[in-house]
Amino acid sequence: MFTKQQMKKAKTKSSAEKHLSYRNPALRSEAFDRALREAKLRVVGSGGLRSLFEEAAKEAASLPRRRFKENWPYLQTMLRLIRAYERGEYKQLSNADLMWVVAALNYLVDPFDLIPDGTPFLGFVDDAIVVGFIADKTRQTLDDFMIWETNGASNPS
Repeated sequence: MFTKQQMKKAKTKSSAEKHLSYRNPALRSEAFDRALREAKLRVVGSGGLRSLFEEAAKEAASLPRRRFKENWPYLQTMLRLIRAYERGEYKQLSNADLMWVVAALNYLVDPFDLIPDGTPFLGFVDDAIVVGFIADKTRQTLDDFMIWETNGASNPS
């Protein structure tokens, strides 16, 4: 049996813990954990980001956009960011944000995530949740990248 103090302590979380408390089952899944673990391997491995970009771009082209709602443009930005980073054109992002974006794309290309992608009507709901979560975590980085693109930094004259 819990004391009042233990119950209060269990209910009280720091703001960092609240921010990282993955309330949605997709964010607590083994598939999401695997996507996070594999992110580091993709970044340090030769060709890992290129193959991830290719797989994720192909997957994104077949996705139902409506599932991603307002995060669809951010998913597209994640793809362009990884391509530009892999090519050495853009390096103005933290290692942490790079890992988050790579994890989002890892999850996207994993056909055996929390809700398998082939499941009718529901297959991409968890993918959209993960992309939305990571878009929120890396919003400033994604916005900065879009500004960089808009200013023509990727295509110097």
